[in-house]
Amino acid sequence: MWIKVVSLLARLSLAAVWLVSGALKVADPAQTIIAVRAYQLLPEDLVRPVANTLPFFEIALGLLLLIGLAVRATAAVSAALLLVLIAVIVSVWARGLSIDCGCFGGGGAADVNGWDYTKEILRDVGFLALAVWLIVFPRSPFALGLGSRATFSVTPQQTVAE
Repeated sequence: MWIKVVSLLARLSLAAVWLVSGALKVADPAQTIIAVRAYQLLPEDLVRPVANTLPFFEIALGLLLLIGLAVRATAAVSAALLLVLIAVIVSVWARGLSIDCGCFGGGGAADVNGWDYTKEILRDVGFLALAVWLIVFPRSPFALGLGSRATFSVTPQQTVAE
C-alpha cells in the first residue's frame, strides 16, 4: 500500500513541476525565446519553434500525470526530457556560459556560478528520480490509467435464463 501512496505523491509532484514550468513559460513567450537562445545550442531558425512548443509539451506531460493516464509512458518521456535538460545545463556550465536556465520562467544572461548550476542539476536529478519511480511503480490511487480503481469495464452484463 505504501508504494501506491509514494507513487501518488511522485505523480502529483512531477505533474506540478511540469504544469508550473509550462505555465510560467506560456505566460511570457518572449522571455522563453530569450532563455532558449541563451543556451547557444540551436540554430536561430529552431529557437522560436522550440521555445513555443516546449511549454505546451510540459503542460501536456503535467496533465497526463495529474489525471494518471499512461503514467509509465509519460514518466519515461519525462525522464528522457529531464536527461536532456540536465545535459544542456552541464553543457552550459562546461562552456563557461553564465545564464539563468529558464526552467521556471525567466532565462537568458545572468550572473551565476558553479553552485547555481549544481543546484539546478541536483533539482533536476530529484525530478528524474520521481520519473524513474513512476516508470517502476506507475500505479497509484486517483488515476484513470490501467490498474487504478477508476478503470472502466465494458464487459456485457450477464442475464439469468428463465
